[in-house]
Amino acid sequence: MPNPLCFVLMPFGKKPDAYGKPVDFDAVYRDLIGPSIRQAGLEPLRADEDLPEDIIHKPTFERLILCDVALADLTSADANVFYQIGVRHAVRPLGTVVVYAGNTWPQFDASLLRALPYGLDAVGKLNHLAADRDALTECLRAALQAGKTDSPLAQLVQGFQFPDIQRLKTDVFRERVAYSVNIKERLAKARQEGVEAVYEVETSLGNLADEEAGVLVDLFLSYRAVKAWTKMIALAQRMPVPLRDTVLVREQLALALNRNQEGTEAVRVLLDLIAARGPSSETYGILGRVYKDRWEAVLKNGPADLAPKLLNYAIEAYVHGFEADWRDAYPGINAVTLMELKEPPDPRRLQLIPIVSYAVERRIVAGKLDYWDYATRLELAVLAKEESRAAEALSDALASIREKWEPETTARNLRLIREARERRGESMPWAKKIEDELLAKAN
Repeated sequence: MPNPLCFVLMPFGKKPDAYGKPVDFDAVYRDLIGPSIRQAGLEPLRADEDLPEDIIHKPTFERLILCDVALADLTSADANVFYQIGVRHAVRPLGTVVVYAGNTWPQFDASLLRALPYGLDAVGKLNHLAADRDALTECLRAALQAGKTDSPLAQLVQGFQFPDIQRLKTDVFRERVAYSVNIKERLAKARQEGVEAVYEVETSLGNLADEEAGVLVDLFLSYRAVKAWTKMIALAQRMPVPLRDTVLVREQLALALNRNQEGTEAVRVLLDLIAARGPSSETYGILGRVYKDRWEAVLKNGPADLAPKLLNYAIEAYVHGFEADWRDAYPGINAVTLMELKEPPDPRRLQLIPIVSYAVERRIVAGKLDYWDYATRLELAVLAKEESRAAEALSDALASIREKWEPETTARNLRLIREARERRGESMPWAKKIEDELLAKAN
């Protein structure tokens, strides 16, 4: 008989706690939570870190409701986790465990929750591991004991009737969890092999309407990773309507349409999305990319008189994206780069560069690192004509590449900067070497 399941709700990677101090939650899970769950005789099942926030994730609630034990880490004071604990308490009288970093107890009335603190030092690392692991293990064992109710509804509302959770449903749920993990592993392998391998996984799925949202999004983004734009577009059209209408799918559909030379339709999708959901740094960032591609196309093929208008459209889209969220450096760096390409250069770039620099450095200090953070550092160094700083940023960027189209995009931006400056009589041979190194990783 398999061990009882323990579903874990907690952040992934390095995230700030409720007061802004960075915490390595992967280390908390690896060294404390995971071992405690296993020591208590349970099987850990961590929430899927790759699913975008704007997707209504039915399997998350299945896991939350059907798992024998749910463990939630409230250190980051995530409103979603508070809500999910409420759902759990409404359907299960027992089997809910709450943990938090000892000095970050969230500011709300949680006196009725079974909450266990764990120790972190001044830099966010576990500092009482052995004792905390033993305490959590005992707490998890107690959560399974009959009569040990932990839901406030069970404690405070006399006669409250919890729904009947059928064991058969739980067994089916176990099979679905194992299935989705298997598909995730197959897609990870397929992305390394190419388009046909990803398509082979898709054909094995059967009716897409019956698939988990997480599986379909993983498939969708796997096609993006192998640059299968037509298959991305076709898959989006076959997705269930609630998933197809999410912000992420609509944004990535526009990206695929643009790369498939359907820029007009991409603009329509993005403008409709902005009208329906409001301004977003990501949506405006993709819109800026569409206009930028169209600008480059008319530079090569004409009509030449349309180029200045498209360049301005691209700049303003990126500026709107940066204004929508000053923390997101991506639209900011693109706005600054395109301002550099204008003749004469747009003077607003001198005001924006310090803000973009602060935005990316803030992310790096907070531990929220990805390829685009280092690529932004690289573009800023090239714009500032700082060769040594550019070389350092290039090293970090090359080590952070996830998909081949990422360095290709950065090399393209750097080429545009270099060519604009060469037209002004400024020679930057070292910048060409950086472009070549990026393109070597893209091939």
